[in-house]
Amino acid sequence: MTTIIAFILMFGVLVFVHEFGHYIFAKRSGMLVREFAIGFGPKVFHKKIAETLYTIRLLPMGGYVRVAGDDPEIIDLKPGQHIGLEFNDQGIVTKIIINNKEKHPNAQVIEVEESDLEHDLLIKGYDVGEEVLQTFAVDRSADFVMDEVETQIAPFDRQFAAKTKRQRAMQLFAGPMMNFVLTIVIFAILGFTNGVPSEEAKLASIQEDSPAAAAGFQSGDEVVEINDQPISEWTEFQQIVRAHPEQTLNMTVLRNGEQHVLTVTPRAIEGPDGDVGQLGVMQSLDQSSWRAIPYSLNQTYDYSKLILVNLSKLVTGQFSIDMLSGPVGIYDATDQVVQTGFTNFLMWTAVLSVNLGIVNLVPLPALDGGRLLFVGIEAVRGKPLPPEKEGFAHFIGAALLILLFIVVTWNDIQRLFL
Repeated sequence: MTTIIAFILMFGVLVFVHEFGHYIFAKRSGMLVREFAIGFGPKVFHKKIAETLYTIRLLPMGGYVRVAGDDPEIIDLKPGQHIGLEFNDQGIVTKIIINNKEKHPNAQVIEVEESDLEHDLLIKGYDVGEEVLQTFAVDRSADFVMDEVETQIAPFDRQFAAKTKRQRAMQLFAGPMMNFVLTIVIFAILGFTNGVPSEEAKLASIQEDSPAAAAGFQSGDEVVEINDQPISEWTEFQQIVRAHPEQTLNMTVLRNGEQHVLTVTPRAIEGPDGDVGQLGVMQSLDQSSWRAIPYSLNQTYDYSKLILVNLSKLVTGQFSIDMLSGPVGIYDATDQVVQTGFTNFLMWTAVLSVNLGIVNLVPLPALDGGRLLFVGIEAVRGKPLPPEKEGFAHFIGAALLILLFIVVTWNDIQRLFL
């Protein structure tokens, strides 16, 4: 139950922060945000505040911010169509009733001649059975009513396509950007509360039954020399140990102002590129508040670089698709991390956050990076691609992502149960 709660909270925070980035920059640029959703599928919870519907949906596979301009539920009014109109006190149309007009006894039913609900905001038509053409002004926030569900109209200046390329690009980039910000914040919190890894090769703790414990290492030891090679930084110590699995190393440590020489053989553990050495020690932490911010930026950069390298290996075939994990695999990993403590859970959340940010910037249709690519193409061409072509590309991209999701999930299930 602890893992389930932790997974739901972690997933909710990651998705909320990502979608909040899209949401806030859409609002700042004047776009009409129709829905802010966490999850996909049927609604579990929904509440409409002002012009935005906030929903939590059943399937925890992501989320979305639905912005006006790409609305399949918006209905075009066609000549000859009978609709109902409701007005405010100034005689401006506030509701356009598409069906079930009998449930709106105060609505004026007309036959549509023509309409423009994006620019001029008007409807022309006749009272049913009459021949006098009337023109009705439509309020900018009027609602379509279809099957008793109200959907606000979107004048063109409130649609995504009406905004400048910079505004659209920023709205698309804001989601991944907020994931990077979240990662920086989490690592900063960890730095402030737990301390920042020491720059020196100083040991915090020694694992039981480890090569380091067998060799006589103690907490607080600082490694200053390995095989007569001076060591001044933890990264140097780490690189040498990893490069010498099952090979004897002579290490000089500084302990209580005195030097001691210890002989140790790192055990071999399997890594992505072959065996690497491991001693079974933890890096010492410094309680240095002023280093917390640089530490958080460096950690975010290092993990971003690692994820990009792994993505490039996946593209070039050095990594198999079998190495990818979906929600099932992430849940299993979260279960293992939760058992090691809250600090490691926070670090795991930070790593997943930066991973979500980078993956969403991959220039594939249906992802934020794919949509940014189309904005870039528009900037180069001087005009956008035809909407139907861009829409088709995003449809294909979404289909491929769903297929990838199914394959990855099946692989996760096989690893866990088969």
